[in-house]
Amino acid sequence: MASHNALALTIVGAYLFGTLITGYLLRRSSGTASQFLHARHTLPTAVTSLSFLAANVGALEIVGVVAASAKYGAIALHFYWIGAIPAMVFVALFVMPVYAQSGALTIPEFLRLRYNEATQVLNAVSMGIMMGFVSGISLYAAFCILHVFLGWSFLETVGLISPIVFCYISIGGLKATIYNEILQLAITIAGLAPLLYLILRQFHGIHGLLASLPPAMAHVWDGLPIAAPRTATMDVIGVVFGLGFILSFGYWCTDFVLMQRALAAKTIQGSVNTPLIAALFKLVFPLLVVVPGLAASLLIERQTGGSFDYTLPSMMLRYYGPGILGIGIAAILASLMSGLAANISALSTLWTHDLYKTYLKPRKPDRHYVVVGRLATVAASLFSVMTAYIAFRYNSLMDYLQLLFSLFNAPLFATFLLGVFTTWVTPSAGFWGLICGILAAITHNFAFRFHLLHYGSEMIANFYGAIYGWSVCMIATMAISLFTRRKPIAELRGVTYHTQIVAMKRVPTRSWVFAASLIGLCVLLNYLFH
Repeated sequence: MASHNALALTIVGAYLFGTLITGYLLRRSSGTASQFLHARHTLPTAVTSLSFLAANVGALEIVGVVAASAKYGAIALHFYWIGAIPAMVFVALFVMPVYAQSGALTIPEFLRLRYNEATQVLNAVSMGIMMGFVSGISLYAAFCILHVFLGWSFLETVGLISPIVFCYISIGGLKATIYNEILQLAITIAGLAPLLYLILRQFHGIHGLLASLPPAMAHVWDGLPIAAPRTATMDVIGVVFGLGFILSFGYWCTDFVLMQRALAAKTIQGSVNTPLIAALFKLVFPLLVVVPGLAASLLIERQTGGSFDYTLPSMMLRYYGPGILGIGIAAILASLMSGLAANISALSTLWTHDLYKTYLKPRKPDRHYVVVGRLATVAASLFSVMTAYIAFRYNSLMDYLQLLFSLFNAPLFATFLLGVFTTWVTPSAGFWGLICGILAAITHNFAFRFHLLHYGSEMIANFYGAIYGWSVCMIATMAISLFTRRKPIAELRGVTYHTQIVAMKRVPTRSWVFAASLIGLCVLLNYLFH
């Protein structure tokens, strides 16, 4: 066993060293605050597309979806075919042109242009809090992996991961983070592909695996009630409206980490194509994470009340020899560090660009903001360590992650939707409507935690919490707009879909055809696995 650990540590060490080298090689291209924090219009579309995908392939995809598959069954495929592809197509065709032409460098800055400064600050603070918690998820998940494989404690995990992530972000900035994400994506696929092959060989293909599962876990749609939130694990309304529309569109349209990568493309057309190319890979990626979770529900005994988050490392220990195991450990760490680095980098940018530079210390030398950005990276890293302890309370990371999105992203999506696709929603309504939505989502969560509301699972509670938060924000924003003053149309030029510059409206026909093909494939997959 000692020799196995030594080989695994050698492979992991080589990967970690590679991330530091990447940051060092890109240090010269991150000398200014703009280069360090944004890297806008500097990268090829192929790079931004892979980074766009890799930024999402963190703890959510690897540890979280494998755990959710073991807990809920094939229904976890909804996180891809309902909860990703339609929203990614929508972002590409309707949202990216607006973001690109607005000139905003961050999501909060866009909200300032559309609404007002108060909305920018509120969104920057709420989004920063959420990113800190998501970073904590990645650290906690890294601990789960290293604890199972190598017996490390949480503090030992933090002592290894946090300094390395901080070093390559602070040296190379966003560009280093993007290129490291591509490296991490390649390692992740290399580490998970053998597990997929070995499982499918044992069960004689995907249909053999599905046939071995209980009926309730083997289908995506069959047996799913239309509306039964009190008793069902999931229902159609929760999946379609809560996950497929609000949480999915809210995440892909407003996630600052993803927008950073798309806007880093050299051209606006590159920004439009970035989500579409990433969506093509997203269609098939669930094979790597859902299949191991489904097999684990048959092969691994789990103690009552135990955590599902150890599912993936347990499966690797079951199937892998020492050499492949080292690659597997590196793959999981790569995915977790990708998510951790992306959120820490984004949190640093939010603080430096949207709060510090805009309101606290404007008109300082450029070098000053680079230093502040690096100091913010330290603070964000420490914050992620603190929030990681909260993740210990949940037996599935996906439940916890969707809870965070329901509290913050769902109300924000209503504010965003009204802001982009109307010109009559007012600045005051945008601010107060967002507050009402966040408070409604938080109140719903407390009611569920204290058993005032009852649901069949934590996941369906998150879906319905998102519905309440989004609906309250939408209704409050529209109602307040009736009694407050709207912005002049001239000030909204280039900031809404209806006031776009004419040249920006013309998404090429090939992009529409590509998007339609993606939706068609998504519908076909839902039919085949219904």
